[in-house]
Amino acid sequence: MAISRGFRFPIEFGKAFPQGLVLLGEIGPATKYNPNLNAAPEQLIDYDPKTGEGTALPLWKATVTDPHEDKAKRASFEVLFISSHQPVPATEEIVPGTGMRMIRLEGLTAEPRVMGQGEFKYQGYQFRATGIEGDKNTPKATTAAGNGNGAKAGA
Repeated sequence: MAISRGFRFPIEFGKAFPQGLVLLGEIGPATKYNPNLNAAPEQLIDYDPKTGEGTALPLWKATVTDPHEDKAKRASFEVLFISSHQPVPATEEIVPGTGMRMIRLEGLTAEPRVMGQGEFKYQGYQFRATGIEGDKNTPKATTAAGNGNGAKAGA
């Protein structure tokens, strides 16, 4: 049995990130690329029109860093959130005014990807989550949107 391209593996947060994650700045909408600089930004939706799979919920993105990663090039990356509302971290800032705070993700999935360019390619993962632990401002994912195993969004 083959695993289809774009499959997202559910994974426990503690196994993927044993020392946690540090959020760098704010969480904002994931937007589509548009070469027209004057065009209004359009938020990405978790839906693949080719296969009809996905949750049809908006995507949000955040830059995080993994203090457990020994390779500096791979320590910071983006996490996509599949949620009807923008996730809001409940933890205090590590250094006031920097936006840096420790977070734990809920509903975490990992999608294997080839990362890098040219001869410097390596196996990496695109991480998606349904929320942040302790967030009281965002409704919890329902079973229709819950497991995050839909198709790749139009990225």
